[in-house]
Amino acid sequence: MGKILAILIAVILALIVIFQAVFTIDEREQAIILQLGKYIRTIDQPGLHFKIPFIQSIVRIERRVLVADAPATEFITLDKERLVVDSYSRWRIVDPHRFFKTVTDEYRARLRLNDIAISKLRQKLAAHNLWDIIGVKRKPIMDRVGRHTDKIAQRDFGIEVIDVRIKRIDLPAGVEEAVFARMRAERERMAKEFRAKGAQAAMKIRAEADREVVVILAEAEKQSRILRGYGDARAAAIYAAAFEQDPEFFAFLRSLEAYEKFMGGGTTLVLSADSELLRFLQSPQPRE
Repeated sequence: MGKILAILIAVILALIVIFQAVFTIDEREQAIILQLGKYIRTIDQPGLHFKIPFIQSIVRIERRVLVADAPATEFITLDKERLVVDSYSRWRIVDPHRFFKTVTDEYRARLRLNDIAISKLRQKLAAHNLWDIIGVKRKPIMDRVGRHTDKIAQRDFGIEVIDVRIKRIDLPAGVEEAVFARMRAERERMAKEFRAKGAQAAMKIRAEADREVVVILAEAEKQSRILRGYGDARAAAIYAAAFEQDPEFFAFLRSLEAYEKFMGGGTTLVLSADSELLRFLQSPQPRE
């Protein structure tokens, strides 16, 4: 029994030693080996690896691309506009030894990267106007900030900065309402200008329509007078032709028309007996 117990203890100790000596690194990470707190080597290849048990320790370090999300910070542009900029950096660890020696962990690395990026961003935004920052010059500005941050991060912390980008640009709360009021005033001015131009165009159209109405009415009146004159002339010609054919009958018809107009409704006329108007009302004289 004593031998069996000794064997079991030996096996257990051997397993413990093996577990302490063997470790694996996958594709998402890298590691450094420390011996009593002193750096020994870097492991950047995935797979099965060995270390001295109990004396050496392993520190696993992320290999993937990480993000440092900087807090929203207020900046002042060249034209004295105040902006609140929310930015972020994408980075990865390329020198695990230097990274561990200078910043130790990802939390401290993010703080240092944000400080560098914000400092450079403040300098660059102070050299440009607002419309340049939100316009076509935004990408070149951020590229320069990214290169500057990468240079310092690689030299000091063993970190490669892929890029620095802006997520959002806002105006401070106190300035935002003033800017909106200015925008509303500008839009109202444009609306008034458009309405004035529309009213002017409408007046021009109405004046043109009124002129056309006057011209059309004048032309219609002209044509109507021409037609009435032509009709009167034709009627006069017809009357004249009829009168020439039988003057006595024509005079009789005209007299009847006159009688119809003034001898109705209790009309009283005082005329002499030999009046030409009453000639057709008198008894006819016997022919000799």
